[in-house]
Amino acid sequence: MTFPYKLVATDLDGTLLRDDHTVSGRTREALAAVTAAGAAHIVVTGRAVPWTRHILDDLGYQGLAVCGQGAQVYHAGEHRLLTSLTLDRQLAGLALSKIEAEVGPLAMAASRDGLDGEVLVGPGYRVQEGPLPALYMSDPAEMWTAPLNKIYIQHPELDDDALTEAARQAVGSLVNVVMAGPGVVEILPLGLSKATGLSLAARRLGLKAADTVAFGDMPNDIPMFGWARHGVAMANAHDELKAVAHEITASNEHDGIAVVLEELFRTASRA
Repeated sequence: MTFPYKLVATDLDGTLLRDDHTVSGRTREALAAVTAAGAAHIVVTGRAVPWTRHILDDLGYQGLAVCGQGAQVYHAGEHRLLTSLTLDRQLAGLALSKIEAEVGPLAMAASRDGLDGEVLVGPGYRVQEGPLPALYMSDPAEMWTAPLNKIYIQHPELDDDALTEAARQAVGSLVNVVMAGPGVVEILPLGLSKATGLSLAARRLGLKAADTVAFGDMPNDIPMFGWARHGVAMANAHDELKAVAHEITASNEHDGIAVVLEELFRTASRA
Protein backbone atom coordinates (compact mmCIF):
# COMPACT_ATOMS: atom_id res chain seq x y z
CA MET A 1 0.00 0.00 0.00
CA THR A 2 1.16 3.54 -0.71
CA PHE A 3 0.68 6.40 1.73
CA PRO A 4 0.92 10.10 0.75
CA TYR A 5 2.86 11.30 3.84
CA LYS A 6 6.22 10.20 5.20
CA LEU A 7 5.44 11.30 8.75
CA VAL A 8 2.33 11.03 10.93
CA ALA A 9 2.53 13.14 14.12
CA THR A 10 -0.07 12.47 16.81
CA ASP A 11 -0.81 14.15 20.10
CA LEU A 12 -1.71 11.73 22.92
CA ASP A 13 -4.42 12.93 25.30
CA GLY A 14 -7.73 13.67 23.61
CA THR A 15 -6.28 12.55 20.27
CA LEU A 16 -4.55 9.16 20.08
CA LEU A 17 -5.79 8.11 23.52
CA ARG A 18 -9.46 7.52 24.22
CA ASP A 19 -10.89 8.98 27.40
CA ASP A 20 -9.97 5.77 29.29
CA HIS A 21 -6.30 6.34 28.24
CA THR A 22 -6.25 3.36 25.85
CA VAL A 23 -5.65 3.20 22.08
CA SER A 24 -8.33 1.38 20.08
CA GLY A 25 -7.57 -1.68 17.97
CA ARG A 26 -8.72 0.16 14.85
CA THR A 27 -6.32 3.05 15.46
CA ARG A 28 -3.45 0.66 16.25
CA GLU A 29 -4.09 -1.13 12.95
CA ALA A 30 -4.19 2.12 10.98
CA LEU A 31 -0.88 3.27 12.47
CA ALA A 32 0.67 -0.16 11.85
CA ALA A 33 -0.38 0.16 8.19
CA VAL A 34 1.27 3.59 8.05
CA THR A 35 4.60 2.25 9.30
CA ALA A 36 4.33 -0.84 7.08
CA ALA A 37 3.98 1.56 4.14
CA GLY A 38 7.32 3.11 5.09
CA ALA A 39 6.12 6.24 6.90
CA ALA A 40 7.16 7.20 10.45
CA HIS A 41 4.81 7.75 13.37
CA ILE A 42 5.94 10.25 16.01
CA VAL A 43 4.00 10.81 19.22
CA VAL A 44 4.09 14.52 20.15
CA THR A 45 2.79 15.14 23.65
CA GLY A 46 2.78 17.70 26.40
CA ARG A 47 3.49 14.91 28.88
CA ALA A 48 7.10 14.56 30.00
CA VAL A 49 8.84 11.23 29.40
CA PRO A 50 8.00 9.64 32.80
CA TRP A 51 4.30 10.19 32.11
CA THR A 52 4.54 8.94 28.51
CA ARG A 53 6.84 5.93 28.63
CA HIS A 54 4.27 3.37 29.86
CA ILE A 55 1.88 4.26 27.01
CA LEU A 56 4.60 3.91 24.38
CA ASP A 57 5.69 0.58 25.86
CA ASP A 58 2.10 -0.69 25.75
CA LEU A 59 1.87 0.28 22.07
CA GLY A 60 5.11 -1.56 21.30
CA TYR A 61 6.34 1.82 20.09
CA GLN A 62 10.04 1.74 19.13
CA GLY A 63 10.56 5.13 17.45
CA LEU A 64 11.09 8.72 18.50
CA ALA A 65 8.63 10.62 20.66
CA VAL A 66 8.48 14.34 21.37
CA CYS A 67 7.58 14.90 25.03
CA GLY A 68 7.26 17.76 27.48
CA GLN A 69 5.64 20.17 24.98
CA GLY A 70 8.68 19.83 22.68
CA ALA A 71 11.34 19.98 25.40
CA GLN A 72 12.34 16.32 25.10
CA VAL A 73 13.11 14.04 22.16
CA TYR A 74 12.95 10.46 23.45
CA HIS A 75 13.97 7.21 21.77
CA ALA A 76 11.29 4.78 22.95
CA GLY A 77 12.99 1.63 21.66
CA GLU A 78 16.20 2.43 23.54
CA HIS A 79 14.52 4.14 26.53
CA ARG A 80 16.95 6.99 26.00
CA LEU A 81 16.56 10.78 26.18
CA LEU A 82 18.18 12.30 23.09
CA THR A 83 17.59 16.00 23.78
CA SER A 84 16.16 17.92 26.71
CA LEU A 85 15.56 21.63 27.22
CA THR A 86 15.04 23.03 30.70
CA LEU A 87 13.26 26.10 32.01
CA ASP A 88 15.44 28.84 33.48
CA ARG A 89 14.33 28.71 37.12
CA GLN A 90 15.20 32.32 37.91
CA LEU A 91 13.19 33.50 34.92
CA ALA A 92 10.32 31.18 35.85
CA GLY A 93 10.23 32.59 39.38
CA LEU A 94 10.07 36.11 37.99
CA ALA A 95 7.28 35.11 35.60
CA LEU A 96 5.22 33.54 38.39
CA SER A 97 5.56 36.63 40.57
CA LYS A 98 4.41 38.83 37.69
CA ILE A 99 1.39 36.61 37.00
CA GLU A 100 0.41 36.52 40.67
CA ALA A 101 0.73 40.32 40.83
CA GLU A 102 -2.01 40.45 38.16
CA VAL A 103 -4.37 37.62 39.15
CA GLY A 104 -3.56 36.74 42.77
CA PRO A 105 -2.22 33.50 44.26
CA LEU A 106 -1.77 30.47 42.02
CA ALA A 107 -1.67 26.74 42.74
CA MET A 108 1.43 25.23 41.16
CA ALA A 109 3.09 22.01 40.11
CA ALA A 110 6.38 21.41 38.31
CA SER A 111 7.84 18.75 36.02
CA ARG A 112 11.46 17.86 36.82
CA ASP A 113 13.85 17.12 33.97
CA GLY A 114 15.14 13.67 33.06
CA LEU A 115 13.99 10.13 32.28
CA ASP A 116 12.64 9.72 35.80
CA GLY A 117 11.82 13.34 36.60
CA GLU A 118 9.05 13.60 39.17
CA VAL A 119 6.07 15.91 38.97
CA LEU A 120 6.02 17.99 42.15
CA VAL A 121 2.57 19.11 43.27
CA GLY A 122 2.03 22.11 45.52
CA PRO A 123 -0.82 22.93 47.92
CA GLY A 124 -4.20 23.35 46.23
CA TYR A 125 -3.11 22.06 42.82
CA ARG A 126 -5.76 19.69 41.41
CA VAL A 127 -4.16 16.58 39.91
CA GLN A 128 -6.20 14.54 37.43
CA GLU A 129 -7.05 11.06 38.66
CA GLY A 130 -4.96 8.26 37.24
CA PRO A 131 -1.80 6.20 37.56
CA LEU A 132 0.65 9.04 36.87
CA PRO A 133 3.24 9.48 39.62
CA ALA A 134 3.35 12.74 41.56
CA LEU A 135 5.15 13.96 44.67
CA TYR A 136 3.31 16.33 46.98
CA MET A 137 5.40 19.16 48.41
CA SER A 138 4.49 21.05 51.55
CA ASP A 139 7.27 23.62 51.06
CA PRO A 140 7.07 25.49 47.70
CA ALA A 141 10.86 25.98 47.85
CA GLU A 142 11.24 22.28 46.93
CA MET A 143 10.09 23.16 43.43
CA TRP A 144 13.31 25.01 42.68
CA THR A 145 15.89 22.50 43.90
CA ALA A 146 16.44 20.60 40.59
CA PRO A 147 16.19 21.37 36.84
CA LEU A 148 12.63 21.71 35.50
CA ASN A 149 11.02 21.26 32.09
CA LYS A 150 7.90 23.26 32.92
CA ILE A 151 5.60 24.64 35.58
CA TYR A 152 1.85 24.05 35.78
CA ILE A 153 -0.44 26.76 37.13
CA GLN A 154 -4.07 26.84 38.26
CA HIS A 155 -6.25 29.65 39.59
CA PRO A 156 -9.08 29.26 42.12
CA GLU A 157 -11.53 31.29 40.00
CA LEU A 158 -10.25 31.89 36.45
CA ASP A 159 -10.95 29.19 33.87
CA ASP A 160 -8.19 27.78 31.68
CA ASP A 161 -8.67 30.18 28.78
CA ALA A 162 -8.84 33.25 31.03
CA LEU A 163 -5.79 32.18 33.04
CA THR A 164 -3.79 31.49 29.86
CA GLU A 165 -4.66 34.89 28.44
CA ALA A 166 -3.89 36.76 31.67
CA ALA A 167 -0.56 34.96 32.05
CA ARG A 168 0.42 35.69 28.45
CA GLN A 169 -0.40 39.36 28.92
CA ALA A 170 1.76 39.47 32.05
CA VAL A 171 4.81 37.44 30.96
CA GLY A 172 4.57 36.70 27.23
CA SER A 173 7.98 38.23 26.58
CA LEU A 174 9.68 36.09 29.27
CA VAL A 175 8.24 32.58 28.82
CA ASN A 176 5.75 30.63 26.73
CA VAL A 177 2.30 30.04 28.24
CA VAL A 178 0.14 27.28 26.75
CA MET A 179 -3.14 25.59 27.53
CA ALA A 180 -2.57 21.87 27.05
CA GLY A 181 -5.81 20.35 28.35
CA PRO A 182 -8.55 20.73 30.95
CA GLY A 183 -6.96 22.22 34.07
CA VAL A 184 -3.52 22.22 32.43
CA VAL A 185 -1.95 25.65 31.85
CA GLU A 186 1.82 25.47 31.48
CA ILE A 187 4.82 27.79 31.64
CA LEU A 188 7.60 26.80 29.24
CA PRO A 189 10.91 28.19 27.96
CA LEU A 190 10.33 31.09 25.57
CA GLY A 191 10.13 29.87 21.97
CA LEU A 192 9.52 26.23 22.90
CA SER A 193 6.58 24.44 21.28
CA LYS A 194 5.58 21.06 19.92
CA ALA A 195 6.70 22.37 16.52
CA THR A 196 10.28 22.93 17.67
CA GLY A 197 10.50 19.44 19.18
CA LEU A 198 8.84 17.80 16.18
CA SER A 199 11.15 19.55 13.73
CA LEU A 200 14.17 18.23 15.69
CA ALA A 201 12.81 14.68 15.70
CA ALA A 202 11.87 14.85 12.01
CA ARG A 203 15.34 16.10 11.10
CA ARG A 204 16.87 13.05 12.79
CA LEU A 205 14.77 10.91 10.42
CA GLY A 206 15.58 13.00 7.36
CA LEU A 207 11.98 14.22 7.12
CA LYS A 208 10.48 17.69 6.62
CA ALA A 209 7.35 19.67 7.43
CA ALA A 210 6.09 19.07 3.88
CA ASP A 211 6.13 15.30 4.60
CA THR A 212 3.90 15.59 7.67
CA VAL A 213 0.26 15.13 8.64
CA ALA A 214 -0.43 16.08 12.28
CA PHE A 215 -3.33 15.31 14.64
CA GLY A 216 -4.27 17.22 17.80
CA ASP A 217 -6.99 18.61 20.05
CA MET A 218 -5.70 21.55 22.11
CA PRO A 219 -4.26 25.06 21.63
CA ASN A 220 -0.76 23.72 22.37
CA ASP A 221 -1.07 21.85 19.05
CA ILE A 222 -1.42 25.10 17.06
CA PRO A 223 2.34 25.49 16.40
CA MET A 224 2.52 21.86 15.23
CA PHE A 225 -0.31 22.52 12.77
CA GLY A 226 1.53 25.62 11.58
CA TRP A 227 4.64 23.51 10.93
CA ALA A 228 3.04 20.45 9.32
CA ARG A 229 1.74 20.30 5.77
CA HIS A 230 -1.70 19.15 6.95
CA GLY A 231 -3.26 19.62 10.41
CA VAL A 232 -6.23 17.51 11.51
CA ALA A 233 -8.26 18.52 14.57
CA MET A 234 -10.36 16.01 16.46
CA ALA A 235 -14.12 16.61 16.78
CA ASN A 236 -13.53 17.13 20.51
CA ALA A 237 -10.81 19.74 19.88
CA HIS A 238 -10.66 23.24 21.36
CA ASP A 239 -12.19 25.90 19.09
CA GLU A 240 -8.83 27.69 18.74
CA LEU A 241 -7.29 24.60 17.15
CA LYS A 242 -10.29 23.89 14.94
CA ALA A 243 -9.97 27.44 13.60
CA VAL A 244 -6.50 26.73 12.16
CA ALA A 245 -6.98 23.08 11.16
CA HIS A 246 -7.05 21.98 7.53
CA GLU A 247 -9.54 19.27 8.43
CA ILE A 248 -11.73 18.12 11.32
CA THR A 249 -12.17 14.39 11.95
CA ALA A 250 -14.17 12.26 14.36
CA SER A 251 -13.44 12.43 18.09
CA ASN A 252 -10.77 10.52 19.99
CA GLU A 253 -13.56 8.25 21.23
CA HIS A 254 -14.57 7.44 17.64
CA ASP A 255 -11.21 6.63 16.02
CA GLY A 256 -10.71 10.04 14.44
CA ILE A 257 -7.08 9.31 13.56
CA ALA A 258 -7.95 5.98 11.93
CA VAL A 259 -10.79 7.58 9.93
CA VAL A 260 -8.35 9.98 8.25
CA LEU A 261 -5.52 7.48 7.76
CA GLU A 262 -7.84 4.91 6.19
CA GLU A 263 -9.20 7.54 3.78
CA LEU A 264 -5.68 8.61 2.84
CA PHE A 265 -4.84 5.01 1.97
CA ARG A 266 -8.04 4.67 -0.09
CA THR A 267 -7.33 7.90 -1.97
CA ALA A 268 -3.72 6.86 -2.66
CA SER A 269 -4.83 3.47 -3.97
CA ARG A 270 -7.26 5.10 -6.42
CA ALA A 271 -4.65 7.53 -7.75
